[in-house]
Amino acid sequence: MRLMRIGAPGAEIPVVLTAEGHHLDLRELTADLDGTFFATDGIDRVRAALAAGTLPRVELGDERVGAPIARPGVVLCIGMNYAAHAAESGSAPPEHPVMFYKAPNTVVGPNDDVLLPPGSVKTDWEVELAVVIGRRASYLGSPAEAAAHIAGYAISNDVSERTFQLEISGGQWSKGKSCETFNPLGPWLVTPDEVGDPQALGLRSFVNGEARQHSTTKDMIFSVAELVYQLSQVTVLEPGDLVNTGTPEGVAVGGRFPYLRNGDVMDIEIDGLGGQRQRVTGR
Repeated sequence: MRLMRIGAPGAEIPVVLTAEGHHLDLRELTADLDGTFFATDGIDRVRAALAAGTLPRVELGDERVGAPIARPGVVLCIGMNYAAHAAESGSAPPEHPVMFYKAPNTVVGPNDDVLLPPGSVKTDWEVELAVVIGRRASYLGSPAEAAAHIAGYAISNDVSERTFQLEISGGQWSKGKSCETFNPLGPWLVTPDEVGDPQALGLRSFVNGEARQHSTTKDMIFSVAELVYQLSQVTVLEPGDLVNTGTPEGVAVGGRFPYLRNGDVMDIEIDGLGGQRQRVTGR
């Protein structure tokens, strides 16, 4: 099942996208795809309504696609979760997940413009598998318990300003991760039954049509299940929270490619989760 939010920023409506390409209105079930929706068995309620055929069809034209979840309570990110990316960043693979926070208001639609911060010269792209939490997770007993707490998956572009992140960070990466528009998300939230094995998904990124990243989630150092389990030992994951699971090699910080400039176009893809396109806009 693929859930979406369509409309202008702040006025998105929740819909489900059918296999036939139709958009069905979910407003009789929920005002939005948010923590309350997930905490109240929203996905099961959508399944039941689909089976009953009670959801009205909405005709959509060129409406904006919003992020597939409303503003999350937190955005948790994992750094250096692919060995090759750790190497290109000049670091050894971590023994434990590297966790940092990104401001929730960075989350924007999958095709919204990405705004360069004033004076930025080192803004970078990062294709990532995003996990949306569906049930409260606190001190899980094992990674095997993680699946029951996942609502679905989406594409995330963890845009990063490397000067802020690494050179003037004060020791915390979040400064380089939390600029306005720095987390395009979507187009869909895809439920786990449709995604299948989250460790068997191809990830790709392009800048101005030129390939940058090409990898697979099987190369993660810490799997999705392991990440949700370990995060639950140090923080409480709430319904609607977002977890970015790390990026593979092929980003500008590795030195092989130039950083983003005004007018550049990023294309981001993950198997089964659709694609994004953002134009970089200067200030």
